[in-house]
Amino acid sequence: MNLAASPLAEAAPAKINLALHVTGRRGDGYHLIESLAVFTRFGDRLQVSAAEEDGLAVSGRYAAGVPVDGRNLIAMARDALRKAAGRRNAFPVAIALEKNLPVASGIGGGSSDAAAALRLLARIWGLDIDAAELAGIALSLGADVPMCLAAQPLVARGIGENVEPLPAVPSLGLVLVNPGVPVSTPQVFSALRRRDNEPLPALPARIDFHSLRNWLEATRNDLEAPAREIQPAVADALQALKRADAGFARMSGSGATCFGLYETGNVAKRAAAAIRARHPDWFVAATRTTTAETGP
Repeated sequence: MNLAASPLAEAAPAKINLALHVTGRRGDGYHLIESLAVFTRFGDRLQVSAAEEDGLAVSGRYAAGVPVDGRNLIAMARDALRKAAGRRNAFPVAIALEKNLPVASGIGGGSSDAAAALRLLARIWGLDIDAAELAGIALSLGADVPMCLAAQPLVARGIGENVEPLPAVPSLGLVLVNPGVPVSTPQVFSALRRRDNEPLPALPARIDFHSLRNWLEATRNDLEAPAREIQPAVADALQALKRADAGFARMSGSGATCFGLYETGNVAKRAAAAIRARHPDWFVAATRTTTAETGP
């Protein structure tokens, strides 16, 4: 134990699937995907400090929906990394999570929390662990965790574990909207009519707001149609973004969170205020995406 170790904190950003194509299915049931994903300045926040015994505390707007026992991905990440490091090298820690993102909402909240925990614990424990080993531990926690570990613009393939960083993607203005309804990821995947869809088209040679918006028009989120059938409120969120003049709007992940793309952060803030005024009970956040330089 090293109670003198200074507490460490970092953001666990929301993961936004700008495009998500389901391209196949493995024999073990995992779906194959191709996804362009970005991460936002808005998200959850974790703090880790040395302690006499392990602990996990949750605060924030969405704390009520988060378990604090072994079912929590943060606790699973702690235990998996400790097993890999050896218990003598991994003293007890108190982990505090500020839960600002809706739970089970298609923006990788739990996966991003687990990835932030892995990054923080590797630092506070002073582990000599390479990126490949850490990514392997991340994959053991869930298909989304490796891309959340990278936490920068990327294309993810396979079941999500094959990550290709995209250093040239600029910061984008986004509005995130969730109508406050749960959507079951397994149920959405089960409702897919096709699982052998076309992969992503080639990205534009130069990525800016306009070229990316045009590229997105030629892409899909293959989970959006089944999610809308299961939970029609997804369509309400998309309509709210379009009414607020989003340059492009789509559902992220398996839903129900939707995003609107805006040319500047100030335009995004005005759009978020307008949506919030019409739907005060919804989750609405104006934010910007991080870049390869500004990620964790």
